[in-house]
This record gives sequence, C-alpha cells and structure tokens, in this order.
Amino acid sequence: MSVVRVIGAGLAGSEAAWQLARRGLDVELVEMKPGKMTPAHHSPDFAELVCSNSFRGDRLENAVGLLKEELRRCGSLIMECADATRVEAGGALAVDRHGFSRMVTERIRGCPNIRLISREVTEVPEGPAIVATGPLTSDALSEAIQAYFGGAEYLSFFDAAAPLVSAESVDMEQAWFASRYDRGSADYVNCAMDAEQYRAFVAALAAAEEAPVHGFEDQLVFEGCMPVEVMARRGEDTLRFGPLKPVGLKDPRTGREPYAVVQLRRDNAAGTVYNLVGFQTHLKFPEQKRVFSMIPALHSAEFVRYGVMHRNTFLHAPKLLDRYYADRRNPLVAFAGQMTGVEGYVESTASGLLAALALAARVQGRQLPDFPRETAIGALGWYVSEGSVGSFQPMNINFGIIAPLGYRVKGKANKNLAIANRALERIDALLPTL
Repeated sequence: MSVVRVIGAGLAGSEAAWQLARRGLDVELVEMKPGKMTPAHHSPDFAELVCSNSFRGDRLENAVGLLKEELRRCGSLIMECADATRVEAGGALAVDRHGFSRMVTERIRGCPNIRLISREVTEVPEGPAIVATGPLTSDALSEAIQAYFGGAEYLSFFDAAAPLVSAESVDMEQAWFASRYDRGSADYVNCAMDAEQYRAFVAALAAAEEAPVHGFEDQLVFEGCMPVEVMARRGEDTLRFGPLKPVGLKDPRTGREPYAVVQLRRDNAAGTVYNLVGFQTHLKFPEQKRVFSMIPALHSAEFVRYGVMHRNTFLHAPKLLDRYYADRRNPLVAFAGQMTGVEGYVESTASGLLAALALAARVQGRQLPDFPRETAIGALGWYVSEGSVGSFQPMNINFGIIAPLGYRVKGKANKNLAIANRALERIDALLPTL
C-alpha cells in the first residue's frame, strides 16, 4: 500500500496525518521545525497556536460551535486535545496553548503508523499527499506551489497576532471579571474606558507608528483578523462597535455599561498571562507599549509578548481545488489549512480532516465521504471549491454558507439551533461510512 505524505504539522496537517493513520495507512509527516523556524514559531511542538489561544464560541447556536461538535463526532485529534487542555473562557473554547501543542505532539509521536521526518520540503510531492504548510509556508515551497499551479492563481493576504500581558500587572481596581451577558463563568478581565479616555486612545492608536511590513495595504487585511490600528483609522466609533463594544457588560463600580471595554482572555491554564482580545497589531513594539498603556487598567501592564504581523498565503481555491480540497487535475494531491481559503484554527482542522478522509477513500478504493452542505464541514468544502460572487477571500465558518432549512423558524437563535441539529443528524448518519 502506498505511503501517504503529509507536509506540515500544524493543526490541519496533524489532523490529516491522524485521520489517515486511523484508517490503516502508513503516513510520513514532514515538518521543517525544529531545523527551520519562522519568526512566528516559538516551540518545536506540532499544532502551535501562534495567533490566539481561542477556538472561539462553543455553543451550537454559533456556527463555529457547530463545526467543533461535528469534528468531535468525527474523532478529531485536535478537538480531543483542545477539550483536554481547555481553560475557562465563558462561552468560548480556549486552551492552554503550550499544553495543547504538547499533547498533539505526544499523540502524533506515539502513533505507530506515522513516521516523522524533520526537513524543509521545497517541491510539491507526488501523490498520495496532503500539503498543509499553512499561512507561514516557506518561500521555497511557496514558489514551488505557484509553479505547480501555473503561477497566477496563488494569492496572499495578511493577518496579525495580539499582545499578551501578565495577569499580575493588570490594575484590578479599574477592571473586573465577567463574561458578556453573564454567560458561563466570569472568565474575562474587563477594562473600562470612559468617553474621554476612549477618544484619546483611538486618536493615539490611529496615529501610532507601524512596523514595516513589505507589501502591506489596508485592503489586503482579512476582515476577521484586522489590525486594531487599521480599525481605529476607519472611524472613531469603529472599535467601540467592534472588539471594544460594552454591550452586555456592567461595570460593578457604576452599575452601568461603560463607554468602551477592552477584554482580556486567559492565555494559559495557570491564568498568569492574558491576551488582549481583538488587538491584532503590527505597531512597533515601543508604540504598542505606549498606546496600549493608555487603557486605564493597563497603565502599568507588563507585555510578555508584543503583537506581530504575518504575511499569509492562500490559493485561488475555486479554480484549483474540489470540495475535498484536492487538486482538480490530480485528486491524489490535496491541500489543507489556511492556504486553501478557510480561515481560523477550527476551520483549518476541518479541512485537514476532510482532505484526509477523502484521500484515504481514494487510496483504498472506497466511496468518497459525502459531507453535504447541510453540515459545517461540508459547507466549508463547498465554499472553497465554488467561491463567492465577488473575488475569492478567506472565510470563517458561518451559517450563511450552510444550506438553509427550507422552512421558517422564529428567532435567529432558534433557527441556528435547528440548522445545527439537522447538521449533527447528517454527521451521525455519515459516521459508519467514514
């Protein structure tokens, strides 16, 4: 039986290797770390979370919550490790980043069907193979992928990582623990700003000096991971109706909603480090210290990591890939992760799972798994292979790309829950064929 090569041991690659091995295939998992690291990598472990520790909402009324539940039912390694290393974050699934990556690495290393190879890949391998090198693909392999597809259909965009602060440096006399609308436990640190403080902060942020990023233009920033300084330049109230919205939060000192709120989310299990939610940035480090310290509760904050900007790359997937993330010309070569045009950790995991399930079926001569548009996993595959009306752009999972119900349900939450329940029924029916 052929050996299947998986290139890249991020979330998508680790998931793909695991799913292939579970189906009795021999897998060579090739990862350039630790021999070669990118500026965003800090650990030799697999499935490293370099942008944020959050897997986002965990309720079924939320599309990403549905996607996570579908993955759990399909035996996802990433979801198993995420659930095992989760830290409290209200209605979201957040993990201890280091514990999560360590657990994924241990499970992969302990799998007898997976052979690990540490080297940089500079050519697209012959099939059967899955290329899952992610948004930080090396220059050599990026050029090879361009050549593989003829050069013109390989696109790029940028996203950014938020800074981290030590918990003990937050002034809790000007902040409080709560989750929005008091859902779940009080896991977020909420840093209030009045109107005067907010306006001064936005003005400073909009004028702050950015670090040089070659080729950066505001219109290339993915809307779901937009740098906070770009939002500030779009208008005084943009942040207050975005990541700094105070809705559902009451300051216990006043009993009222503040003018704006900066939320901090736990970044490790010990609760010693917190992430500034929504504060992806590529400001120069001294500027981050100066401007973010204008937030009253962070006036003496210790920044244990500053935000950084990454150049991400993705394929023009609708012209190149089928709904299983495979090359339309040669379905034994597949791609997975953010390079396919899915956006987010959970979505990348889903692409790795589906690409692996399909490739295993093709290698073993079985019928391809039919994930319909009624499921979140299937809807992502269909989106990537068909695109949208406008120019193709990376996409988070959302109910808008999942097939509608065909009947009316009163209330958005009730409608979303009905879509989720239908999706899980479809997934349960599929499980025996996987």
